[in-house]
Amino acid sequence: MPTSKTDQVSPVGPEDGNLSSSSSDIRKGKEGFVATEGISEDDKGKLHYVRRGQEIDDHDTDLIAGYEADQMRARALLTSEEEKKLLRRIDWHIMPLCAIAFLLKNIDANNVSNARIMNRGSDQNILKQLGMTANEFNFVSTIYYIPYIIAEAPSNLFIKRMSPSTWQSRIMITWGIVLCCHAAVKNKEGLYAARFFLGLFEAGLFPGVILQLCYWYRPDEMSRRLLYFYILGNFSTVISGVLAFAFDGVSGKGALSGWQWLFLVEGLATIVFGVVLFFCLPDFPPTAKWLSEKEKAFVQARLPINAPRLAESNFKLREISTSLKDTKMWLFTLCWATFTVGTYGLTFYQPTVIVNLGFTSIAKSQLLNIPTAVLTISIIGILGLWADSARLPRPLYPLALLIAIMACYSVLYTFPNTGGVYAATIIVASCASSWYPMMWPWRVQTTQRATGSAFSIGFVNSYGQIGGALGPQIFRSQYAPHYTVSFAIAMSLVGCAIVMNLITWYVTRRTEKETRMLKLAMVKAAKRGEAILEDVDIHVDRGLRQRHKGNA
Repeated sequence: MPTSKTDQVSPVGPEDGNLSSSSSDIRKGKEGFVATEGISEDDKGKLHYVRRGQEIDDHDTDLIAGYEADQMRARALLTSEEEKKLLRRIDWHIMPLCAIAFLLKNIDANNVSNARIMNRGSDQNILKQLGMTANEFNFVSTIYYIPYIIAEAPSNLFIKRMSPSTWQSRIMITWGIVLCCHAAVKNKEGLYAARFFLGLFEAGLFPGVILQLCYWYRPDEMSRRLLYFYILGNFSTVISGVLAFAFDGVSGKGALSGWQWLFLVEGLATIVFGVVLFFCLPDFPPTAKWLSEKEKAFVQARLPINAPRLAESNFKLREISTSLKDTKMWLFTLCWATFTVGTYGLTFYQPTVIVNLGFTSIAKSQLLNIPTAVLTISIIGILGLWADSARLPRPLYPLALLIAIMACYSVLYTFPNTGGVYAATIIVASCASSWYPMMWPWRVQTTQRATGSAFSIGFVNSYGQIGGALGPQIFRSQYAPHYTVSFAIAMSLVGCAIVMNLITWYVTRRTEKETRMLKLAMVKAAKRGEAILEDVDIHVDRGLRQRHKGNA
């Protein structure tokens, strides 16, 4: 059986922690590896290649790192051009719907910060109508996040059993109904109750989207998809500001204040889109009617061995137990928690901070939040494309954003002038929003299987959101107008986040490096019309070493 000579690839042996499936029993062009053309190794015997457009034979492929014959024999079925066209089709079927859902989630979760300053100084301001003080209003964010944190991980476990279209539609319709009910509250207790149920019913949407993408895309492909996702999602700042500005001007129409119109209209829009999601959102590759059987097999075969798959059981308690024992899950959770506590308070309070700094009228202050969205989208776009190239280690990107936030906090702490403070708040808010799409592809590299991935993603996103509950409490009214104490506390927490990111990078360095190196090798192989059989296995280091000793 003929074999083809391929370009040399750089990974070293398993003892150094890089991709390798070298063994004395695996040789170039060994008979029986593939149905038509043979598998070839690079010059150092580190990676195995096969011509695209064929199904891979199972014979003697058990020694190839990260390759599972039962799940991956179809990973060379399509050519490189066919794969690109297929991914574009998948993108168009999934990403616009998920991005719009994320957009509505951001609008609906954060509108309360805009509602706070609408019609300020009049009887139709939400604080005046509900008889609340500024510190009492702080609690609306805290009470929203309490059920949100508790319910997110369990919610993610229903995604596979109920299907993404059904479960995500349920989430959106129920939270839309609760959002509409905000318009009917008459006192602070009613607002607290409404925010509690909003957090409860909204829990699960975002981690559910991340989990669903794991069924369709490889971890090294997440950057570009999250780029689309977050760019549209961050238009929520623009839309929220415009809506608040618009409804501020119609306050009193229909016997409703501006903030009541804001909640009512946004809730109705959410309900309508929830219905659309039920009928239009694809669930899993095997159930997609717009894919051929060949395409369904290929989409699943190209995923790494630890990716979730529809064929797995809906629930395995052992995978949850394994996740809870996984040091990486707790490290990522601490990364999220320290970051969100250190940054969410400013994000929540940015409209108020701008007003307290003395910038223009209340209505126009809403429009001053729009530059944040523009800068956020620019940062996500640039860093997302750089990260997708796999040239630099992924942890460098979130670390760079954290360092930028620290620098801006120093400006906010010293308060040199109002212009400098306004610029710093924009940069901090933009870097904070850009941090998440840089982190998620790194996080999903280390999740495993259906139940384990669902639980780990939901757990990190939920308990990492503790900043939503605690962050606003840092920016209390007694620290206004300059919030010097608040920014000092936030600086220390962002410093902790930098330390946690560095520790997590050290612990996950092998998986991160292998994912990046393999992507570069795959890009080169695709240009030659070849596919690589190896894949990243989060347990491969131990398995290869033991196997290597056994064959020595």
